[in-house]
Amino acid sequence: MVQRISSKARQRHQRGVGGSLFGISRLAMLVCFLEIGSHHAYIVPSQHNKPSLSIIKNSRLSTTRYPEVITTSTSTTLNNNNNNNNNNNRNTNRISLTTKSLKSSSSTTSTSLYNSNLNGDLSIEDLKNLEPKVYPQRWVQLGYLSVLALLSDWICFAVAASPSTFEAAYPGHSAASIIDMFLFSNVLSCFLVTDIVAKFGLSKAIKGAAGIMTAGCLLRSGASFLGPLISSANAESLPSIIPASDDGLVSYPFLVAGTILVGIAQPFFQCTPPMLSATWFASDERATSTAVALNFNQIGIATAFLVGGEMATTAPGMSNYFGLISVICAVVTLGTYAQFEEKPPSPPSTSEIEKLINGETEPPFIESVKKLFGTKGFSMALTAFICSISITNIVGAFIDEVLERGGIVDQNFIDFSGAGFEIAILLGGIIIGGYVDKTKKYKDVTLACLLTTMFLVIPLGLTDHAIGNEPLLLLAALLGLGMAAGPIQPINAELAVDVTYPSDETAVESVQQIGGNLVSALLVPVAEIAARQDYQLLPSVPALASDIRGDVLLLFGLALVTFAYFTTFDAPLRRTIADCGDDGTCSVPELNKDNDIILEQDGKSDLFITPEQTKKLEELSKIDFD
Repeated sequence: MVQRISSKARQRHQRGVGGSLFGISRLAMLVCFLEIGSHHAYIVPSQHNKPSLSIIKNSRLSTTRYPEVITTSTSTTLNNNNNNNNNNNRNTNRISLTTKSLKSSSSTTSTSLYNSNLNGDLSIEDLKNLEPKVYPQRWVQLGYLSVLALLSDWICFAVAASPSTFEAAYPGHSAASIIDMFLFSNVLSCFLVTDIVAKFGLSKAIKGAAGIMTAGCLLRSGASFLGPLISSANAESLPSIIPASDDGLVSYPFLVAGTILVGIAQPFFQCTPPMLSATWFASDERATSTAVALNFNQIGIATAFLVGGEMATTAPGMSNYFGLISVICAVVTLGTYAQFEEKPPSPPSTSEIEKLINGETEPPFIESVKKLFGTKGFSMALTAFICSISITNIVGAFIDEVLERGGIVDQNFIDFSGAGFEIAILLGGIIIGGYVDKTKKYKDVTLACLLTTMFLVIPLGLTDHAIGNEPLLLLAALLGLGMAAGPIQPINAELAVDVTYPSDETAVESVQQIGGNLVSALLVPVAEIAARQDYQLLPSVPALASDIRGDVLLLFGLALVTFAYFTTFDAPLRRTIADCGDDGTCSVPELNKDNDIILEQDGKSDLFITPEQTKKLEELSKIDFD
């Protein structure tokens, strides 16, 4: 049961705010006393410009993560100066009572203040004029990042659809080895992406990575595919630049070098969606935008199977296939250079304004990792993310075997079914992510998805002897699994950012991608071995006799353990609390836990107090401000 300040206490509080200067001073003392008692109060901005209590601290004068400002109907300013030996210390706290709210200024003023703050010379009074606002450009940003992610995984799995063709063209080398090189480069780059983005900014980092990926594509395809576009004399000289065989394929070292470059570039598209969402999207859009950007790489895998399966059936066809990818990648990169921007004219949410007010700077990646693992709730979100990416990667890697043992043997049908699985992951993320955006039910939705995942993996490896193979049931389970398991990734990417706010979003996602890719790499060979094991169920009862494969049991166990661990999640949604005034979610149950006290005014939940402040607040609530 949520504890609430009594209505009598609220009335006294309101009289204190609306009364004399003495009453205002007593209110300021109350806030100061609460701040001294604990630094863990969760603050949200006032709504509808009603008098309400919120707390914000001077940005340039404080190193505290959470801003503190008092907003009331009175325009009196009080200064709380430090009277000890630190009188000249620039970290002196300042408490203000002002009529200005975060939504009181025009867009023009907000834009000017936001952009000029790059010089770090604005006071909190200026920064308080910023207004949360979103811009149509956010969809352009999301579109480019999503397409770049699609291309990166298309390139990674380009040869997966036709491994026999690849192995015939490059004797002694396997398609799996190329994918392994890609993933290894990806993991190494994940350790660097956070610091690079922090130093150069999101726009320059994305544009640089797009250029690196295009260079990698050109190394993989060679330049001979440009022959039809130029004179035949020049076309004949191109293979000498990047040596290629008679069928147009480049030599193996060039293929490896290009693959490594694309692997290095991919984390810049995989690790930055939460940052893009926080920078450009409103608080009720972030989970959806992250789901689109994070899961669009699944469309790249589907494209690899559909297009590669048609084009890469011969060595010359594979050469044309690689050339097509290079052309598309070059076009998207040029568009990225022309249209991808660093940030919007003004922040999209109150939480981003608070980070700006506090002058938050991102620490080095290693320091961020230490802080993340020391934050309550982060490990649960990380575990759920790893579980989701591991299950989808393993099912995707063995999609042919999964469908064939279920009675689906037509290769075209297998390719389309695999593409359907990847598309289901994207659609599930958009639909379920949109629901989470509106309700903030991160925990409930994640548990429901994990539970559904547990039961939908079973038909992928269970054969009822009395019924035999059921291709339609298998296909339905596969698509349902994509819808259930896929959304866990973006939802818990946003959850991890939420509970660690105001942490570096790129660092959060980098840790998740590193964990997900490493665990997946370890589990794939384990699943391959487990797939050879069949376990008989109820063999003595003919009507119920069946068998189940070991890889399915592995996935079921992974989801079960994750489900059990995630039930212990009980961390505050720090960023959601900061933003709840933007989208009217302050009263949702997820922000009103049993260990919170909520100070209500005019039916709104304006102040969230931690348990250690309970006793002091109850004592102070007895004070009569008259």
